[in-house]
Amino acid sequence: MSTPIYAESTGNFVEREAVPQGMHIARCYSMVDLGTQESTWEGQTKHQRKVRLTFELPTELRTFNEEKGEMPMVISREFVLSMHEKASLRIFLENWRGKKFTEEEAKRFDVTALLGKECLLNVTHTDKQGKVYANVASANPMTKGMTAPAQINATTVLSFEDFDFSIFNELPKFIQDKVAASPEYGKIQTELAAKSRQVQPIKPQEEPRPNDVEDYETLPF
Repeated sequence: MSTPIYAESTGNFVEREAVPQGMHIARCYSMVDLGTQESTWEGQTKHQRKVRLTFELPTELRTFNEEKGEMPMVISREFVLSMHEKASLRIFLENWRGKKFTEEEAKRFDVTALLGKECLLNVTHTDKQGKVYANVASANPMTKGMTAPAQINATTVLSFEDFDFSIFNELPKFIQDKVAASPEYGKIQTELAAKSRQVQPIKPQEEPRPNDVEDYETLPF
């Protein structure tokens, strides 16, 4: 019998099979910029830019949809978008690449460089009030001679630098809600509203006029 995992949604928990504990061959295929998120810990409220990385596990195939057949299990982790020497993202990436960043490398690092990259992902379980959650604990470099299967899921990037609503609309609702709560998303909506107000309707001419003419640098990870 599979271990249940509960979706990290809005409290409407959905039981599904957990990503098994242990080390897995994994590949990062999705990066979602969540924008600036508000969080409160021990009475202190912070506003921090966050990013969500999602990994596929090509050796853990399951049939979630009969039409698609077997697909890899996936698991995600959110990070504060910071490359400070003590930031969780930097520590996670240094473990993954097997060496530390120089300050210059850290300053210039582009998170999208992770897309398509393989690793050994350590997954752990936690039990909260009888509900089991799977967590990305750490990433490690692939061992010598080990290869990862080819990527199965399409690469996905949602960035406020070039916001793509077609990608946004395909995200699970709880992720959409997080993105929509950010001031960066609010700015996009404000700009779109301003543009729509600038477009004036074209009034039809009562009589055609005789002279009218129809107008037709990259860091290796």
